[in-house]
Amino acid sequence: MRKMIKKAVIPAAGFGTRLLPVTKAKPKEMLTVVDKPIIQYVIEDLSDAGVNNILIITGKGKSAIENHFDKNFELEEKLKNSGKKELLNMVRKIDNLANIYYTRQKEQKGLGDAIYCGKEFVGKEYFLAMVGDTIYSQNVVKKMLEVYDKYKCSVILLERVPKEIVYKYGVISGNEIEKGIFEIDNLVEKPSVEEAPSNLIITGAYLLSPNIFKHLKNTKTGKGGEIQLTDALRSLLKDEKIIGVEVNCKRYDIGDIEGWLKANVEIALEKMPEFRDYLKGIIKDKIM
Repeated sequence: MRKMIKKAVIPAAGFGTRLLPVTKAKPKEMLTVVDKPIIQYVIEDLSDAGVNNILIITGKGKSAIENHFDKNFELEEKLKNSGKKELLNMVRKIDNLANIYYTRQKEQKGLGDAIYCGKEFVGKEYFLAMVGDTIYSQNVVKKMLEVYDKYKCSVILLERVPKEIVYKYGVISGNEIEKGIFEIDNLVEKPSVEEAPSNLIITGAYLLSPNIFKHLKNTKTGKGGEIQLTDALRSLLKDEKIIGVEVNCKRYDIGDIEGWLKANVEIALEKMPEFRDYLKGIIKDKIM
């Protein structure tokens, strides 16, 4: 049996500039998708997969994240005294999702630097790293753990996208060793369309060897003047195998207003059947 992976790092220190002015005073990770903030979806998937010790990398203006997952005695007493048991249970469930810890990324130096902030928390264990602004229609954490069980190495979640948008992402190349499973041989951060090695992008979900920290420490600034996790992974690849898993579910990248709106509409259609009829009526009126 494998040693259980119980730790995760969630980088959540970015300014969310592509979502301004919504994110001027509110963390993008706390934007709601239907009935709960984005980062809660991420933590629920980790908790459901048995990963219960989570470090959130925060920054200036991110206290709302800590408040959301902290216990609110006054609110709970109010709900209890009002007889609102369903709401009380919902709030208490958030309190008990996981053991959540926080540290700050003191400067905006990129995803690689944010992950490096978790070095002491992680120690010498394999761990999950999940960006705080992307959610999935299935629990991809469980899938990455399954692949790790088989290959005993770092695992990256991938998605096949139209070639013309690969410049926005980290991109991999590799050999497909099983259906949807790739042994990676190269990783490039935000390549031009012409230089991209494939149309398989890195989605922001990782299961990483603790040796990544040694490579992050030695990684120089890359695209955008930031320390790129993709560059550190390319360095790690010289020492260890990295497996990529193609996602077979819907991914919601909530990096801009359009992505946020799409996530709300699509998830609302799944959770609230009555919303479908309302939306049909709106569309009919607009067309007419």
